[in-house]
Amino acid sequence: MWSLSKISGLIDHWLNGKLGSGWASVAEMVIVGLCVIGLFAILGLVLVLMERKVSAWMQIRLGPNRVGPKGLLQSLADTLKLLVKEGLTPDGADKFLFNLAPFVAMIAAMLLMAPIAFAKDFQIWDVNIGVLYITAISSISVIGILMAGWSSNNKYSLLGAMRSGAQIVSYELSAGLSILSIVVLTGSLKVSDIIAAQQNGWWIFKGHVPALIAFVIFIIAATAETNRAPFDLAEAESELTAGFHTEYSGMKFALFFLAEYVNVFIVCAIGATLFLGGWMPFHIGSWEGFNHIMDYIPSSIWFFGKTFFLIFLIMWFRWTFPRLRIDQLLNLEWKYLLPIGMVNIILVTIVAIKGWHF
Repeated sequence: MWSLSKISGLIDHWLNGKLGSGWASVAEMVIVGLCVIGLFAILGLVLVLMERKVSAWMQIRLGPNRVGPKGLLQSLADTLKLLVKEGLTPDGADKFLFNLAPFVAMIAAMLLMAPIAFAKDFQIWDVNIGVLYITAISSISVIGILMAGWSSNNKYSLLGAMRSGAQIVSYELSAGLSILSIVVLTGSLKVSDIIAAQQNGWWIFKGHVPALIAFVIFIIAATAETNRAPFDLAEAESELTAGFHTEYSGMKFALFFLAEYVNVFIVCAIGATLFLGGWMPFHIGSWEGFNHIMDYIPSSIWFFGKTFFLIFLIMWFRWTFPRLRIDQLLNLEWKYLLPIGMVNIILVTIVAIKGWHF
């Protein structure tokens, strides 16, 4: 199967020859950081356009169709507009925290990119506690939201931030349990080991019903954690104007907007890695001929195809279901998803111990 390790190996060899091992490591970190920033910019443009096109398709209308061919440059025009807009800071705001909050949200998203395998042998950091790292760093993003709401000195912003905090802390429990289900089946926290364990079939298929239940819980919890409709209580326009980023404008608003879409990509990439095999092609047991044909498709196409399928699923939720009330949102987590998740983890443990998975 196609691997990108040769490209990264050539770059590493060339840098070590030119700069020496110490400066080569620094240069590689800078290159990786610039690549992540570039990926963020591209994802922001692509996902905003995808959101608008998907919503137009769901509502039987055209969507963006003026700027560029078939409206493909609309996101670029919106970005340029935000770049030239003046960024305002309210008089009563805590200026330091107000300006810091968008960067905290973005830094948390950047850190989460590290253990994700974008293709075969193409990963920033294959840490041996990859899943634990993901769950730990994902908790930091709520700090940026709470910081933004409190420092704005605005009651709507504060209410939105408090709602978001309660929502993210609640749904992280269910997301963690569904992730733990795959860790139990695999027997490892390392992302590369989880992908390798799916060589003869993705966990959503070979993990039987408990893996499917874990996948459904993960998608619901991931939608809630990213503050997406129908769980967008933190930005409920009819109640809170724009929630925690009511007072933000210009590039600081754009950073929050970008962080939301990048977080959607990240949770879908994690879901694709855990349940759908990540970059691993679709293999069926001992069907050697079929598996060999699937291997001809580049691993990066498999990864991004699965990830964008899950992104489409989350966008589908937004344009299908009405927004929940805050009490309904918390009831769904504490009375339904969490108990189901706890029972499901017991079932997964039994399946793993007995070896009943394929």
